[in-house]
Amino acid sequence: MDEPTSPPAPAPAESGWAQARGSESLPEVHRTIAVPAGASFWRKVLAFSGPGFLVAVGYMDPGNWATDLAGGAKFGYTLLSVIMISNLMAILLQHLCIKLGVATGRDLAQACRDHYSRPTVYFLWILCELAISACDLAEVVGSAIGLQLLFGIPLVWGCVITAFDVMIVLLLQHRGFRYIEALVITLILTIGGCFAVELMVAKPDLGGVFAGFIPRLEILKNSEMLYVAIGILGATVMPHNLYLHSSIIQTRKFVQNSAGKAEAIKFGTIDSTFALMFALFINAAILILAGAAFHGNGHQQVGEIQEAYHLLDGVLGVTFASTLFALALLASGQNSTLTGTLAGQIVMEGFLNIRLRPWLRRLITRAIAIVPAVLVIGLFGESKSTQLLVASQVCLSMQLGFACWPLMRFTSDRAKMGEFVNPWWIKLLGWSITLVIIALNVKLLFDILLPAPWTQWFYGLLGLHPSA
Repeated sequence: MDEPTSPPAPAPAESGWAQARGSESLPEVHRTIAVPAGASFWRKVLAFSGPGFLVAVGYMDPGNWATDLAGGAKFGYTLLSVIMISNLMAILLQHLCIKLGVATGRDLAQACRDHYSRPTVYFLWILCELAISACDLAEVVGSAIGLQLLFGIPLVWGCVITAFDVMIVLLLQHRGFRYIEALVITLILTIGGCFAVELMVAKPDLGGVFAGFIPRLEILKNSEMLYVAIGILGATVMPHNLYLHSSIIQTRKFVQNSAGKAEAIKFGTIDSTFALMFALFINAAILILAGAAFHGNGHQQVGEIQEAYHLLDGVLGVTFASTLFALALLASGQNSTLTGTLAGQIVMEGFLNIRLRPWLRRLITRAIAIVPAVLVIGLFGESKSTQLLVASQVCLSMQLGFACWPLMRFTSDRAKMGEFVNPWWIKLLGWSITLVIIALNVKLLFDILLPAPWTQWFYGLLGLHPSA
């Protein structure tokens, strides 16, 4: 009589991880874009180009516009150094996302699920969903403002119209991931073209612009300037981009060995660095435009997007400046919603290891963003749109540290990353950036929620005095 056979033992978890790797990240497009073997340097650059631009749109979304406008209108070109430093931080963090995705085959959400306990995973998932919804909210409102300025559509209806971009994402992803990348790059070039024309018309002082990229101690000594600078920092690095990039880098079909992974990290970093430098141009252009058009012309208090739109034609003396500004805003908001819906899918599938139909997942994400926007605008009027953008940045600030910390934790662990573990100097730099981002975002949060007492205590602690 045969002895009963026991069921096969489950496969052990991979070294360094609490659980074995689950399903592929974004399985419908996973490893669907071929990387030609033995191709030239430039052909490989082209093969890996795309994911960096999808990530870069989060660094130029409508949530950044208010802080960049305020910084340029109030202080001219001084805060350009803050935009540059923020961008350099982003380049390093996105490089680490590429390393995580390539070396482990996991996106950041999957890595959190495989490492942390279930209560911690649910906690991180809820925070991330709130952050994505908050970012989505800013993008919905930004697109609606652009539609209103260009076509006179009321903000409420503009918010509803933005729901249809879900169908665009579904259609393009079904046809191939390259189509989504092409649309995003086209919209980015539209934004860049609009601001290039705006800057030629505004004729900023080039000497002042170059001087603005040099960090100044004045930024720390002037409390009002420091507040705006922290706002720029807090609005720059988007937490959902860390999840997004670690996933979409895996759309490339690179060789699964040490040499192939090293090459993927190299070319993925070239792609993201170039794309983020373009984002630096966009954010700097917004601040430079505000500095040239409003600072010194009696409009230092311009902080709302609609106000800037109505002033631009008169200040610059041309009839198309405002139209280009609104067109760039619409392209920015629409671009960001395309990548935000992908990030929502990655986060839900990665943290919970469940799959919903893509159209259902994106409708849920869009509804969570549109409903509060429509309610607030409908109940309190269109004047509250800027407050909605500010509120969305507060939510993002609260979540950012919870994305940066596990990213640094995983990529600094040799058991998880193997030969691709962070060297000591990246660990030092990365942890320093993470702690600075957390500290500045916490301060920004308290500044907004408790402006007067917190600001007085903070500047007293530093021995600084608010500017007159």
